[in-house]
Amino acid sequence: MMNTATRDLYREQFAQLESRRAGLGLPWLQRMRAVAFERFAELGFPTLRDEDWKYTSVAALEKRAFRLMPESLNGVRADEVASLALGDSHLLVFVNGHHAPGFSRLGGLPSGASVGSLEHEVAQRPDRFEALFVRDAEALANGFTALNAAFWADGATIDLAVGCVVEKPIHLLFITTDGDLAVHPRNIIRAGAGSQAEIIEHYVGVNDAAYFTNAVTHIEVDPSASVIHTKLQQESLRGYHIADIRSEQERDSRFTSQSFALGGLLSRNDIATRLDAEGCQATLIGLYMANGRQHMDHHTLIDHARPRGVSREFYKGVLGGAARAVFNGKVIVRPGAQQTDAHQSNRNLLLSDQAEVDTKPQLEIYADDVKCSHGATVGQLDAEQIYYLRSRGMDDASARALLTFAFAEDVATRVSCAPLRARLEQLLRGRLPAQVKELL
Repeated sequence: MMNTATRDLYREQFAQLESRRAGLGLPWLQRMRAVAFERFAELGFPTLRDEDWKYTSVAALEKRAFRLMPESLNGVRADEVASLALGDSHLLVFVNGHHAPGFSRLGGLPSGASVGSLEHEVAQRPDRFEALFVRDAEALANGFTALNAAFWADGATIDLAVGCVVEKPIHLLFITTDGDLAVHPRNIIRAGAGSQAEIIEHYVGVNDAAYFTNAVTHIEVDPSASVIHTKLQQESLRGYHIADIRSEQERDSRFTSQSFALGGLLSRNDIATRLDAEGCQATLIGLYMANGRQHMDHHTLIDHARPRGVSREFYKGVLGGAARAVFNGKVIVRPGAQQTDAHQSNRNLLLSDQAEVDTKPQLEIYADDVKCSHGATVGQLDAEQIYYLRSRGMDDASARALLTFAFAEDVATRVSCAPLRARLEQLLRGRLPAQVKELL
């Protein structure tokens, strides 16, 4: 139960923003925001008594008073944006929760692709979003998704026409520079029948600020469409990051989710896809790397609702210092979802005695003609491998660093997008001692 002071603070902020909200001239949207806020006031933030949150305390978020209006919409230099952008990609930039067109680069999109600011698109084409917002307001899962629905100011919208193929990746770059700021990005992606796109949702903090990101991404994958969605989380090591990613798949669609969590003091990713027609395929891969007192939580759900669905899930974690991670991966096979083929794996590497991981792969099967498996491991570096490298002249620290790099790189090499794969390998190499980098 949220305390009265916190509820009153958020209610006051909600009233103060009444004249500044996106979609101000749309009565239906303002009603949806009000419904969402009352739902947030009812639910509050999750607590350790909630089963899905019993290993992740968000009490620190309830105790802090975050601002909703940034001090600046710029706060970042062009060269900083350039260093974060992926080469040869379409770039849509948001700074402190608002679209930054001066930094964005969207030239060369095919005629069937619409990519832009959600705030702008809702104002221009409200009828396109009304049914989705109404449906979401009726199914708010927890206090965070309700808070996002009430307070979102902007985000990305991607709409692909039937058969549209976007050759270059679409890079959604969210940069936060202000301390004590709360941003609530809302992203809506629809891939029309037979369309294809790769989308990279990238969060970065540039000033070591303490802030709160609360993001919601909704993805619709129509029949025979293919969407590759990557989440790259590089928040400030003092930042808080909560995210909810939901995908709905139609017949013969392909959805790939790739999650890489490297930053943040506290981060939580809820990633779910529903295989809602026959012949769907879903692939979920992820890597979380935490050190110091970082806390990283991944909850995934693959919902096989129809026959002949195929899913593969592969997550790895690397934890050092006094870091803690949570992985909960659930696969549901609904009644009638015959000939489902689902496999899940979670492997974790602990680099210190203080590091800890809670892993819980789950299978719920309500059909009899299926092929399903799951497994999880938690361990330390192999002593024999360390001995082998040391016998070849490598010191102990370098041997451990090289083996850790190889463990993590196994996930990065599964990424098909060359610019993204190169960036991930660069980030992983950046954690290595200089003498190990020379060997690679």
